[in-house]
Amino acid sequence: MCPAVMLRAIADRCLAAVFAAALGATAAAAANFYDATPRELAGAPGSVIRYQVMDPSPAGGIAFRVLYRSTGLRGEPIAVSAVIIRPPGAPPAGGRPVVAWAHPTTGIARQCAPSLFNTGYSEIPALQWMLSRGYVVAATDYPGLGTATRHPYIVGMSEGRAVLDSVRAAGAVPGVGAGKRFIVWGHSQGGHAALFTGEMAGRYAPDLQLMGIAAAAPATDLGKLFESDLSTIAGKILTAMALSAWSDVYQAPRNSMILPKQAPAVNKIAAFCIQSVFGKLAEMEAQKPLGEAFLTGNPATVKPWQDFIRENSPGRERAGAPVLIAQGLDDTVVDPPVTDAYVAALCKRGTRVVFIRYPRVSHVPVAKRSAAQTVAWMAGRFANAPVTTPCGQ
Repeated sequence: MCPAVMLRAIADRCLAAVFAAALGATAAAAANFYDATPRELAGAPGSVIRYQVMDPSPAGGIAFRVLYRSTGLRGEPIAVSAVIIRPPGAPPAGGRPVVAWAHPTTGIARQCAPSLFNTGYSEIPALQWMLSRGYVVAATDYPGLGTATRHPYIVGMSEGRAVLDSVRAAGAVPGVGAGKRFIVWGHSQGGHAALFTGEMAGRYAPDLQLMGIAAAAPATDLGKLFESDLSTIAGKILTAMALSAWSDVYQAPRNSMILPKQAPAVNKIAAFCIQSVFGKLAEMEAQKPLGEAFLTGNPATVKPWQDFIRENSPGRERAGAPVLIAQGLDDTVVDPPVTDAYVAALCKRGTRVVFIRYPRVSHVPVAKRSAAQTVAWMAGRFANAPVTTPCGQ
């Protein structure tokens, strides 16, 4: 389906271990950092509520845990958390270029925010390469991860707003020196977020300058991906996460799609975190948390779920900037032909697309596998170099 998939274990001890590792001895202080009062929410989207320097910071950079303002699905002010990392030294005139990193699936529960882990930035591919080029990296958690609101998992508008406001927040943290030019790069769920960010940037954040969109194994046609994912245990788990989150954020009756006898298993899945994108899928699949059938039908053909699928499948608008897409040909989570069709549609609309296919590469490693090509492509975009590769090649 959409996200990178690595549950440490589908067992009660997993939740306790992840939560303890995230918050540790400073649980109360961390929780207070992520909680914003109504008065604190007053302010422009992308403005900063609070920030703190992270210890340790990554080699070649200084990392900040940041709580910033954004906009919820109903236009309400919300708080979103992020990690923002800057290179050392003074910024150039006009500010540093920004790479907005959109992370793959970590879960849908509050404790699944990457910023809760002091070294969560280690999951960002090519971080040192980007810092060495003088880029600021802004890595949103998305709404509801870290903060108290429900996570609108795989909801494009929510992801796009959070990403765009993280770029604004990078420019508001003292000493970061972020400019207005940015590229969005995401993997899996984050690839879905990157594509929606590109479609939304011009109308939601006209103050920013989008230079490019990079997506590794992105979720595109959600209806087709839901259908193909239901043949695997991992896909069932990810589908359960999506339906659970959508039932909450859209206030849709869960029992219209999930079999009652499977509701306890779906509730348990909704509470767990994918602790590391680089774990082993076998650890998750061995648990077999769901039965052979857990849905009452195909979400792509049943209202209101088919409406949610259509609204949250990217491609209904122009991309907004040149695009790079990386796809592993051994991917069993994001079906390669679905990505092929999405790229063909982008090219037909006149978008400049570089499409890199990797034989014998599966879903999880494709972001790291494509990192060198992606960072080199970013350098060309920031340098305003023309895209000469024939579209889709």
